[in-house]
Amino acid sequence: MTMGKRLEKLRGAAPLALGGLFLGSGVLHFAAPRTFESIMPRRLPAHRAFVYGSGAVELACGVGLLTRRRWAGPASAALLLAVWPANVQMALDSGSGRLPSVADNKVVAWGRVPLQIPLIWAALQSRPKSGSSA
Repeated sequence: MTMGKRLEKLRGAAPLALGGLFLGSGVLHFAAPRTFESIMPRRLPAHRAFVYGSGAVELACGVGLLTRRRWAGPASAALLLAVWPANVQMALDSGSGRLPSVADNKVVAWGRVPLQIPLIWAALQSRPKSGSSA
């Protein structure tokens, strides 16, 4: 398989993988909201509302990516940019004992910060199905 074909295959699979990741994470926002509240920048008010709101948007984007809706790629990239400050806050707080379980690990926490870049790339690879105007 040539490099070009591998890249095309990755471009096709990346949004689907991200869609699945969003669905799982979106469910967790409702099932375990305290986990997400702990990584939010402390300056933001109404942490629970932000957690539920971002969880709902993750669920919508996940469905949109999996069904290849035209809006899903840009919306998912915007969501990833919007939650990036929480990942930075998590990294800054790592090792302090403030975060639950593995999130308190500096390697894990700081590893999440640059991970947003390939996730944004994956979102932007989303394309509607051929002949679809959705």
